[in-house]
Amino acid sequence: MAHRHPASRLPPGPDLRGRWVLTVSRTGGLRERKKAETRRTIQEHALRLFLSKGYDSTTVQEISSAAGVSHMTFFRYFPTKEAVVESDDYDPLIAELIRRRPLDEKPLTALHRALSEGLARIYDADRDVLLTRTRLVLTTPALRARMTDNQYATERLFTEALAARGATSRGHNDVTLELRVQAAAALAALTVALSAWVQSDGAEQLPALVDRAFRALRQQQPDR
Repeated sequence: MAHRHPASRLPPGPDLRGRWVLTVSRTGGLRERKKAETRRTIQEHALRLFLSKGYDSTTVQEISSAAGVSHMTFFRYFPTKEAVVESDDYDPLIAELIRRRPLDEKPLTALHRALSEGLARIYDADRDVLLTRTRLVLTTPALRARMTDNQYATERLFTEALAARGATSRGHNDVTLELRVQAAAALAALTVALSAWVQSDGAEQLPALVDRAFRALRQQQPDR
């Protein structure tokens, strides 16, 4: 486990002890748990430095020193400084939940319910981390500029998960234009909900905002 600096040396703020590697940290072997803990430690200290100094003013060396790891260790866990904010296990979790949704559910319903179930698993434990990361992405030009590429990758992952629901019976994954549109619409609804959550400074509950966003989306697609 990486050495932690005394809490008194960290700037005050929300609880940023990342607990987002849920499956690995709870069920993985000792080596996997240690790696997950090191990863969480690096992210925890990085987020606190970003909050206190600003994202652009914080260096990888400063993050490494605060987390008690070497410069090389940092890059074994995160390829770039941006990745400290962007990286998590949420997308694979949601994609797996999408694949498990019943085949008789409409794509938009499956996406909404998978997102709601995934959010229910992580929200209580990860609320402060998620709010901080989302605020950083939305307010930091360097991170916001990368949103399109990241959302495209998520859209593709969710589309493939939707297609995989019926792959066993069909014998292949049919990634259609229609499924891509549904996944893109769901991500747009989620993005608006996240933006509204940040604008409220976390005063509103994200799960409720996600539900509102999907209700608004269904008003335009009543049969979905």
